[in-house]
Amino acid sequence: MQMLRTKLYEEQVRKQEDEIARHRKSLVSSGDRSAKIRTYNFPQGRVTDHRIGMTLYNLDAVLNGEVQELINALQFAENAEKLTKNA
Repeated sequence: MQMLRTKLYEEQVRKQEDEIARHRKSLVSSGDRSAKIRTYNFPQGRVTDHRIGMTLYNLDAVLNGEVQELINALQFAENAEKLTKNA
């Protein structure tokens, strides 16, 4: 009886671990180049946010913390997406 209980317990633990692994895998990006969010091009002084298709030519300012223009554009894109979903 104890051996059966141990086998059932191990099976339950394996199922839980598989579920956790499946959930983690769904949260993590593949790491492909196609999954990129933002590109920083130092020779051209360019920042491109690929989610909204915005390119800025003030890389130094962005690296110094002046990101409000990016934040505003991202908020605008998010609001526009919400409006199209609700319409």
